[in-house]
Amino acid sequence: MPRDPIADIKETIEKIRPFIQMDGGDIEFVKFEGGTVFIRLLGACVGCGLIDITLRDGIEKILLEEVPGVIDVQLEEQT
Repeated sequence: MPRDPIADIKETIEKIRPFIQMDGGDIEFVKFEGGTVFIRLLGACVGCGLIDITLRDGIEKILLEEVPGVIDVQLEEQT
């Protein structure tokens, strides 16, 4: 039986979360649509100058490697 990609994404985010929290931030899953994972970064991540590096070289790289079907990760702005 194929795995649920959303469950895999959330599980992977839980592995990433402690590293983001060490720097005072947090990560929240928003949705998975058309191969793209939408996330929200919270806390110290908001307005951080390193957010692009965290997103592309960290979060996106890990999700692409660990979850089949993920082709992109996008940052969802807070509302």
